[in-house]
Amino acid sequence: MSLKERNRMGVLKQVKAKLLSLVAAGKLLRLSYRQAKRVWQRYRDKGDKGLVHRGRGRVGNRRKAANIRGRILARYKERYPDFGPTLAAEHLGREGLRVDHETLRQWLLAKGWWTIQRRRQKHRQWRERKACFGELVQMDGSHHDWFEGRRERAVLMVMIDDATNRTYARFSEQETTRAAYDTFEGYVRRHKMPVGLYVDRDSIYRTDREPTVAEQLAGQEPLTQFGRAMKGLGVSIELAYSPQAKGRVERRNGLLQDRLVKELRLAGISDLNGANRFLEEKFLPELNRRFWVKPAQEADAHQPVPRNLAESLNWEEERVV
Repeated sequence: MSLKERNRMGVLKQVKAKLLSLVAAGKLLRLSYRQAKRVWQRYRDKGDKGLVHRGRGRVGNRRKAANIRGRILARYKERYPDFGPTLAAEHLGREGLRVDHETLRQWLLAKGWWTIQRRRQKHRQWRERKACFGELVQMDGSHHDWFEGRRERAVLMVMIDDATNRTYARFSEQETTRAAYDTFEGYVRRHKMPVGLYVDRDSIYRTDREPTVAEQLAGQEPLTQFGRAMKGLGVSIELAYSPQAKGRVERRNGLLQDRLVKELRLAGISDLNGANRFLEEKFLPELNRRFWVKPAQEADAHQPVPRNLAESLNWEEERVV
């Protein structure tokens, strides 16, 4: 018997001994008088067994047939052995083998093909999302073996809107200023100009050099090429002091390192151009459809695309002639 059923038995024994009224018993058990009468009737007719849930031990009406369960597990073992239950359930559903991800999780746990992954207790306070789409976009480069040894390692430049989770990403050979320029331009061509960027303290976005005499006279901080370009475009840059501070893009990196790697494997893609086409045409639309979050306000904070966008995303150097 469960703890709840044992508690009911203890109370109803007092009712049987006429130490407690049925009305009072219903209040103790948090049952209406009508429901308390039903429970009391079952207890009088069947004794302690009458308190046991009548569905216990029965096969559920929604339980999958044994042959369907066998087909699903065989297909999982054949094609998706390293997929998590949620992602595997999505792919199995596309093949006509529909199963809830929690049901699949329980099957895999029973087979020993999946283990419960306990997360560490979080101690940081979550920052409230920005209210409008385009108000703040987090940007980061994710270094990973995206192609599982089918080619050299690459970096995925990821941009995620703080208010809606809308994501844009692009593969590059290295995390460089050119890669940041190309990714930013790709985002702008689709969603227009964001108000601000939230980035880490990489040398692409900040510099430790001493200001020049001209900068000192103008009262300006030294800027990187990327910082200079954003200033010219009117996009503010906010620097994060820890990975956790820009947790939204860090968590999106983790999701991509799980899902995107497997999708590239299934699609047989081993080159950057093909991977970028796959991102734009298939993966990102589906990702944004599923993980989009409704913003607090419907307004779009993006600014129009300036005519000099391509010119701004370049290198500038001062020379003396």
